[in-house]
Amino acid sequence: MLIEMDRYFVLHAPRQTGKTTALRTLAAELTAEGDVAALMFSCERAKAAGDDFALAESLLLDSLRAAATRSGWPDELLPPSPWPQVTPGSRFIETLSEWCRRSPHRVVLFLDEVDALQGNSLVSILSQLRDGHNARPEGYPFPASVVLCGLRDLRDYKVASGGDPGRSNPASPFNIIAKSLRLGDFNTDEIAELYDQHTRATGQEFTKDAVDRVFELTQGQPWLVNALAFEIISEMGVTGDITVRQVEDAKERLIRARTTHLDALVARLHEPRVKRVIEPIVAGTSPGTDAAFDDDVSYVHDLGLLRGTRDMEIANPIYREVLLRVLGDRTERFVKADPHSFVMPDGRFDLPRLLREFVVFWREHGEVLIRQEGYHEAACQIILMAFLHRLVNGGGQLDREYAAGTKRLDVLVRWPYTGPEGERLIQREAMELKVWRTGEHDPKPDGLTQLDRYLDRLTLSTGVLVIFDRRPEAPAWNERGGFEETTTPSGRQVTVLRV
Repeated sequence: MLIEMDRYFVLHAPRQTGKTTALRTLAAELTAEGDVAALMFSCERAKAAGDDFALAESLLLDSLRAAATRSGWPDELLPPSPWPQVTPGSRFIETLSEWCRRSPHRVVLFLDEVDALQGNSLVSILSQLRDGHNARPEGYPFPASVVLCGLRDLRDYKVASGGDPGRSNPASPFNIIAKSLRLGDFNTDEIAELYDQHTRATGQEFTKDAVDRVFELTQGQPWLVNALAFEIISEMGVTGDITVRQVEDAKERLIRARTTHLDALVARLHEPRVKRVIEPIVAGTSPGTDAAFDDDVSYVHDLGLLRGTRDMEIANPIYREVLLRVLGDRTERFVKADPHSFVMPDGRFDLPRLLREFVVFWREHGEVLIRQEGYHEAACQIILMAFLHRLVNGGGQLDREYAAGTKRLDVLVRWPYTGPEGERLIQREAMELKVWRTGEHDPKPDGLTQLDRYLDRLTLSTGVLVIFDRRPEAPAWNERGGFEETTTPSGRQVTVLRV
């Protein structure tokens, strides 16, 4: 609709969500209709130019010509050759104008990877697009519609070019943008439709429970949806129908392998803008309220790490697990206990012993690890999660729930074992983590109430509440680690550990 209305707009989404594929397909379909010459080309080459706008312009035009040559279009639809000989900084607008003057069809451009343009180069290209766009009513030949496609929303292009994201300027190269669209994730039906293409081709089916679990783990993130299926079919070599258990195995393999997509995300964790948003989510503390923080939230959402800009939740369970594993890498190197020693003779996991071992670990290493942890406000949660991961994930799994403002982190340990009759059983142990900070009341009462709700949702009768004391008046490190047995408001049995 926007293209038919001759609008210029932004399409953005995180990496590997299908932007390029979608635009390439759309360009082909528009061109096939017969009255549009729609071309997609990448700005990636221009990244090397930095602020050198003349070089960026040349590289961009080279990419445009290469894409047009690959299209197989007839000569009358191709851009001019050679380029108009004009002053650098005007070549892009003059080339597009000359092309549109000659072309018998409306020209539509998709500028993919527009994030590659930086500083003066970005301003130069967008300013030329603005000048051409605004001259169209006077009969100036120029593309009917232009789509800027990349990771970021419009406000972040303003930041990247040195502008103020919140200030309106009628001479800004950004004021021609009619709309900013975000490419969405798959829903459950779309995942089922995608996987059904594989079923029709091979006969191998994904059970409904498997499809539902894929959606739960990925929340429809396109790369993850495809990666789980590829892992199961090609890497694990599953030949029969695909079940929930195989989806779980594939998830673990993906996380352990830390593929390029996941590595690209976690590499962002120590960017100041990203840390400012992610740290209160992991710590459960209240997020910032200033305008700069809102800009940071939008940026982290555009990277794909957040589900939305209001909820302040990590986008999906796989990302949630990856982030804590990455942040806990340093701590894991300090954990020397043997995971097999926590398996009891009947095959169940010995959680009480793990908690006692954690007390010893905390007394010995906690103070040093907190000082070293870059995410200082979330250090306690990160350290315990790393300890649990090191000792549980060899045979069991951890499910983690955390969000900004909740003042807690919930953990579910799932441990498979074989029952006395040979049946496959799952041991489930729930924990809640709280932090006692300076100026606050003892979090135990609130923690018991919150843990009660968590246990009720899991239909469990017992749980563990861990309280980290980060006040200056906390006991000495070698005195921390007291256990207490108590009950929740509804009468469930709870172990309270104070460290």
